[in-house]
Amino acid sequence: MLISEVNYLGKLRTACTHLKSGETIISDAPTDNNGKGEAFSPTDILATSLASCAITIIGIYCSKNNIRFNHCQARVSKFMGSNPRKVDKISIAMKISDNNWDEQTLHKIIKIARSCPVELTLKNNVQIDYKFN
Repeated sequence: MLISEVNYLGKLRTACTHLKSGETIISDAPTDNNGKGEAFSPTDILATSLASCAITIIGIYCSKNNIRFNHCQARVSKFMGSNPRKVDKISIAMKISDNNWDEQTLHKIIKIARSCPVELTLKNNVQIDYKFN
C-alpha cells in the first residue's frame, strides 16, 4: 500500500508527505552527520515512532476495554552506533502514572505497549529500554 512521498529539498533536508492526509514532516540530517539538525533526523523519526506506536496501542486497548486513558508522555532518547552507523539503542521514559490504574491494569498496559508493531519490527536489531512511571 502506497503511504507517503518523500522529496529532497536540498541541503540534506526532505519533505515527507502522508498521502491520505496531506500532512508533511520535514527531516534534516543531524549535526553529527553533516546536517544542521533543524528538524527531526530520519533516525529521530524512527525512535520517536516507537513511542508514538506504543502510546497508540495503549489508547486502542483502553478504548476497547473501557479503561480511562487521560495522560501519557514519553521522553525518547536515541543512541547511535558506528561501523555501521545505525541506531543501537532507544530508551523511552513513559509517564503513565496519572491514569490511576490498579496494578493489574498497569501490568496489562505495559505488556500491550511492548507489543506495538514498531517494537516488534525493531526488537531483534535495536536494544529497546522502557521505563514506565
